[in-house]
Amino acid sequence: MATYSAKPSDVTRKWYVVDASETTLGRAATQIATLLTGKGKPMFTAHIDCGDFVVVVNADKLRVTGGKEEKKMYYRHSGFPGGLTETKLKDVMAKDSTEVIYKAVRGMLPVNKLRDGRLKRLKVYAGAEHEHAAQKPEIVSLKGAK
Repeated sequence: MATYSAKPSDVTRKWYVVDASETTLGRAATQIATLLTGKGKPMFTAHIDCGDFVVVVNADKLRVTGGKEEKKMYYRHSGFPGGLTETKLKDVMAKDSTEVIYKAVRGMLPVNKLRDGRLKRLKVYAGAEHEHAAQKPEIVSLKGAK
């Protein structure tokens, strides 16, 4: 029996809606990354992008545990000596709550040529409203996900 290898023309993409307020940041990000990579599909092939579209709503109601609002830091560097800037999670959430989910999911995707295309299929919204109703997205519950 030959090993099945998906072709880009075989891929059919579905749309999913994930409510970020149902669970914590890490658990939501792992489920979102799995949907974006397509690992739950029987046709999954590592070198072909088999993933689906994911719409994340209620990003501003995101929860974290263990005092991560104060402890978790985001770093960036200007490239000049002494140019390291660190920002706390609560400050990033206050400025743009969608960025926290985007960075968490980006960190959970494999670092290869497919990552940018997968991230383009991630749509994050701060509130409960989104503009993808025409695609008839399927609702995914994260409450029982572990």
